[in-house]
Amino acid sequence: MKKLPSRLRRLDAALADLPGDEEPMLLSELDGYLAGLSLCAEPVPVDQWLPHVWGHANGANYEDAVDARMFTTMVVAHRDGILRALDRGSYAGLFDVDERNGDIIWEPWIEGFSLAMRHFAERMPDDASIDDEETKVAWAGLLMLIEIARDESDLPRDMIDELTLAAPSAIPIWITTLYKARPAQADPVAIDAPAPEIAATKIGRNDPCPCGSGKKWKKCCGLN
Repeated sequence: MKKLPSRLRRLDAALADLPGDEEPMLLSELDGYLAGLSLCAEPVPVDQWLPHVWGHANGANYEDAVDARMFTTMVVAHRDGILRALDRGSYAGLFDVDERNGDIIWEPWIEGFSLAMRHFAERMPDDASIDDEETKVAWAGLLMLIEIARDESDLPRDMIDELTLAAPSAIPIWITTLYKARPAQADPVAIDAPAPEIAATKIGRNDPCPCGSGKKWKKCCGLN
């Protein structure tokens, strides 16, 4: 993955530090998941899609409500950034890069996309609801990549290799095509429900600030 802006580095670190024993999403997987949600015919409230980011529907066991709110804010901000990029036609996708050879690793992204399909299939497009040829090609392409990533594809080896090579360039184009073809949606911010309240642990004045700045709470967020 190319060098990330600071907000995405913080989100990447927050994902890695999620509490619990489940396997949380990688940043690239989260990007694919949120991009998939953008294709839903109706916006999905945040309290319905956010728990799956932790790898299970019950959510993470944050001991501190401040941490829970901060994490939710970062994820929703990334969701909103994806929507703005899709509106502008500038969505690029977040893909990891194999440091050994420079290959772009798109499989985690497509796994995140497939999770959105799995959990919210009734709101996603399907073959019967797509009548535009370009949109059909985009949808079929993403479905083929899911099968390839899971080693379930029946395509000839040379076609699999060709799609694997083209995937990092094709995915943003296909997602943008499907996004622009979806029915008009309400503003997702208007329907977002707050994350479940979690009992807060009191922060001492000399404790590290939970925002991650490295400063003491009294000299950071405690000033406000």
